[in-house]
Amino acid sequence: MAIQLGSITLPTDLHWSDEFDWTPVAQETEYTLAGALAIETGVRQAGRPITLEGGEDRAWATRTTVLLLQAAAALPGETMTLTLNDARTFTVAFRHSDGAPVEARPIVPFNTPAAGDWYAITLRLMTA
Repeated sequence: MAIQLGSITLPTDLHWSDEFDWTPVAQETEYTLAGALAIETGVRQAGRPITLEGGEDRAWATRTTVLLLQAAAALPGETMTLTLNDARTFTVAFRHSDGAPVEARPIVPFNTPAAGDWYAITLRLMTA
């Protein structure tokens, strides 16, 4: 099954690199004036990072796909459905807060790239 981001088909072998780096529990601690530790805990409703990474040896996307991804990332506040190849779905937005939301590195750099040229991509998304 292919990975889909809205209507954009992505390489099936993209790797979700930060899948287990997030917790739904938010916690803040503060010491009171009396010296006691006050702990406030809650459940995050959104914002889980989903970083999908390709590499020089896998998960290549065409230049056409890269251009579609960049156009989608340029729409402020836009949310899309991400469907992973294991059928899990998430409502996501591009993550602009920690690097470019779409990174693309040409597999073979050309002076005049064509629509079908291959790129290794990284997508920075977050649940909305």
